[in-house]
Order: sequence, then C-alpha cells, then structure tokens
Amino acid sequence: MSPRSSPRRTQPAPGATAARPRHVDGRDETPEERSDRNWNELLQELRVTQTGVQILTGFLLTVPFQQRFTDLDDYQHDLYLVLVLLSVLTTGLIVAPVSLHRIMFGKHLKRELVLSADRLARSGLLTLALTIAGAAMLVFDVVVGRTAGWVVGISVLVLLAVCWLAYPLQVTRSAGGSSGG
Repeated sequence: MSPRSSPRRTQPAPGATAARPRHVDGRDETPEERSDRNWNELLQELRVTQTGVQILTGFLLTVPFQQRFTDLDDYQHDLYLVLVLLSVLTTGLIVAPVSLHRIMFGKHLKRELVLSADRLARSGLLTLALTIAGAAMLVFDVVVGRTAGWVVGISVLVLLAVCWLAYPLQVTRSAGGSSGG
C-alpha cells in the first residue's frame, strides 16, 4: 500500500474494538472520510453560489448594450468596468475548484484539494461581496446620485460582512468551537 493510499478497514479481533479516530467535533470518521464529506459540503455551497454569480455576470455583460449606457459619466463607466472585472474574477474563483479537482483527480490528494478549494471559495465570496456592493452602488449612483451610491454601496458591503463573516464567527464562538474543515 502506498503512503498516500487509503488504509483498508480490517475487522477487530474478537472482543476488541476498532480504533477509529474521533475528531474534536465527535464525528467517528477517518481523515479520508472527513475530506470526502468536506468536499461534498463545499460542492453543495459552490452549486448555490455559482448560479447567482453567473446570473450577475451575465447581467453585467448586457449593460453596455442598453440605450442609457452612453448617458453614464466617466466615473460610472469606470465603476462598471471594475464591476465586470470583479464579476469575471468571482466566476473564475467559484468555478476554479472544478478545474482543481480535474487536475488532482486520482492523485490521492483529497485533503489538499479540499483546503485549496476552500481558499478559492472564500476568495470568491470576498469578490462576490465587492461585486454585489458595487452593483448596488452603481445603480443608486445612476438613479439617485453619487452620495446615495456611496452610502448604499458601503451599507451593502457592511451588511454582507456582518451576514457572511461576523455572524458566522459569532455563532462559532458561542458554540465554543473553532474547528475548521
């Protein structure tokens, strides 16, 4: 058996119990099983996120073809272009774990895959928050004015930081755990 291959489970001797690792969260699983579970959970999260990201990117890509696009001032054009770049970057980061999996498939590197895909997903969520806040900023800038755009953009970014970061960290602290995947 190679050092990277999964160990086979053997039956314990009569009267003995199988020694299975117990993680701090009380789950009775091997490191390989834990990586498989974490990978599956991450894939479910990415499936939800990918749809929204793709719709947002598609919407942003259609904006220049609208009649009023030529009415935007230089600041609004620049903000729009930054949003397109952020949205494309977000799409790339959220879809990257699929490519990572294809390249690492069959190489017995599931733990490394999960850790790398987690970093990509976290980065994708950061750029998604910036894109959403920026899109709200642009819409309010065009419809109401520059000050309203800044207020709404910053407010959305703060709201997303609270919902996506501060609140989950608070729940984790309250539960008394900080174990990661």
